[in-house]
Amino acid sequence: MVRHPRSDWLLAACLSWLAGYVDALGFLRMGGLFVSFMSGNSTRLAVGLVRDPAVARLAAGLVGAFIVGVILGALVAGRRPRRQRAAVLALVTLLLGGAAILSGGTAARWTVFALAMAMGAENAVFLRDGEVSIGVTYMTGTLVKLGQRIALALRGGARWGWVPYLLLWGGLIAGAVTGAVAFVHAGGMSIWIAVIVAGVLSLMSMTPMWRG
Repeated sequence: MVRHPRSDWLLAACLSWLAGYVDALGFLRMGGLFVSFMSGNSTRLAVGLVRDPAVARLAAGLVGAFIVGVILGALVAGRRPRRQRAAVLALVTLLLGGAAILSGGTAARWTVFALAMAMGAENAVFLRDGEVSIGVTYMTGTLVKLGQRIALALRGGARWGWVPYLLLWGGLIAGAVTGAVAFVHAGGMSIWIAVIVAGVLSLMSMTPMWRG
């Protein structure tokens, strides 16, 4: 992440905020499962195989939906290399919009799978040579790098090399807090806030600063 320009740090933090926001909505909607944190879902799947097959099936479905989103995001990014970020974020906006529409209808149970697909696709925003250069929906690796950069700074290395990782983690936390508040007050309608944010980020990513 430190090899990216500082303008990318801000975009990554905004995307992390969006991931935290959406994950909080999914977590509260399902009472303990996630739409972006697939490590947690993988553990719930494994435990569910022993104690609660219904939870295991739901966790497996969310992991599958997330992977489908990753595939779609990578395909879109590959087709639009000059407008990769805008194209991927447009896909994320469409998937979130689909989730918002589903949440108010008879197919509401499919909402969480659309959310998981959107979060999978979001990881293609910073795709380079087929690999994710900044992961915006999972934080374990980010926290490891945060600790490593702090240790490096204490040994006399780059003094502020840990800052972008702190911004990424802080963005997720801030988004999750906002998502929890929005869900309490607006329920399923709170997904539309995520749609608006993703749409705005898609438009902003067309500017020279964030075009990539």
